[in-house]
Amino acid sequence: MRIALIHALKHSIAPIEAAFARLWPEARLMNLLDDSLSADLARDGALTPAMTERFLTLARYARGTGADGILFTCSAFGPCIEACATALAPIPVLKPNEAMIEEAVALAGPQGRIGLMATFAPTLASMPPEFAAAAPAITLVPCLAADALAALDRGDAVAHDQAAARAAEALGAVDAIALSQFSLARAAPMVATAIGKPVLTTPDSAVRKLQRLLLRQEAA
Repeated sequence: MRIALIHALKHSIAPIEAAFARLWPEARLMNLLDDSLSADLARDGALTPAMTERFLTLARYARGTGADGILFTCSAFGPCIEACATALAPIPVLKPNEAMIEEAVALAGPQGRIGLMATFAPTLASMPPEFAAAAPAITLVPCLAADALAALDRGDAVAHDQAAARAAEALGAVDAIALSQFSLARAAPMVATAIGKPVLTTPDSAVRKLQRLLLRQEAA
C-alpha cells in the first residue's frame, strides 16, 4: 500500500513516520510538505476557496503518483480536506483528527469531558465542530500550549514538551486528553504523567484507521 502524507508543518513528518514504523511498517510512504499553508491561514484568519483549491491540487497530485490512501496531517484545515475526500472518492482521504476523535469519544463516553490541546491556535477553532458532529453531548475543554510551537521551531523539544505538560495540568477534571496536532505526539508521555489520564495522539489513531480501511477495501 502506498500512502501519501500531506503536511502543512515540517514538525508533523517525524511523528507520523514513527507511528507507521510501529503500527504498519509494511506501508510505503510519500511525504508532501507545503509549509506556507499554515502561515497563509494565520495571515488570512479564515479558510478561503483559494485554500481549498490548493488542497485539491495537492491531493490530486498525490493520487496521480499512485497513492492508495491520503492522510493530511494539518489539523486546522478540515473543510478543505473534506472537499478532497469528496473529489477523490472512493480512495480513503483522512483528516488528521477524525480517527482520534472517534477513539476519544469511545474512551470518554458520549457525554464525557475531553481536554483538547493545541499549539496552533486556529486548530482550537476548527476542531470543536468535528467533535460536535461525532458526539453532540461531549464537553470539550480546550487549551493552547502557549510557546510550545515556538520552542519546537527553535529546536527545543524539551521546552515544547514541558509547555504541553503545563497546559495539561491547567485543564482540570477531564476523562481523557486529545493532542490535536501531529507535532504534539512527542509530548504524550509527559502530558500523561502531568494529568494522570489517558492521552490520545493523532498519528497513532490515524494509522490504525487508515490501515483498517485499506485492508478492508483490499479484501472486498
